[in-house]
Amino acid sequence: MNHSMKGNDGKVYKTVKIGNQVWLAENLRETQYRNGDVIPNVTDNIKWAHYPTGALCVYDNKISNAATYGYLYNWFAVDDSRNISPPGFRVPTDDDWKELEMSMGMNRSELMKVWRHSPVGSKLAGYASLWISKEIKRYSEFGVSGFSALPGGYREGSHGLFNGLGIGAYFWSATVNYTSRAWGRHLYYNGSGVTRYDYNRRYGFSVRLVSD
Repeated sequence: MNHSMKGNDGKVYKTVKIGNQVWLAENLRETQYRNGDVIPNVTDNIKWAHYPTGALCVYDNKISNAATYGYLYNWFAVDDSRNISPPGFRVPTDDDWKELEMSMGMNRSELMKVWRHSPVGSKLAGYASLWISKEIKRYSEFGVSGFSALPGGYREGSHGLFNGLGIGAYFWSATVNYTSRAWGRHLYYNGSGVTRYDYNRRYGFSVRLVSD
């Protein structure tokens, strides 16, 4: 069983085994691809909204947020052939997320829905003190998975604005849906489920990795 992962930057991340999968138990904080190329940190809102290739940012451009919440990445960084993940790990596909959700008790009939109302979101969440006190924390099995999703918010894709800190956790998958969109996952403070939605690839979301 894996207990840690060493990233492209040399950072060491905690991992957790859930079902047959090994996942990062922290949000990614990588600033370079596997070959050593730097992922640009784009601070300007308009530049972010029109950036044509992989980019990262820190919520509100406050570097102190990176230590807690990791970086937010646009989908182009997730999909880059230079690999945001180190050897042995990958950005999860939509199917990888579904496997995780089923391991946590989601019914197969819910998997393809947008709004899934089973309490899997509460089970995947963690760091209760960072979440606004609403339904996600009230479920008795809050945090049982060890996945430790935390409400790092997101960066909007049309105007580059930040939103959702303390309110929602947003994660990319590697799976495309339509030409400008990709599947992601969203945990929300006022519900215990996990939303499956296709988002504009210019959004900035957190990233978790899963082992090969």
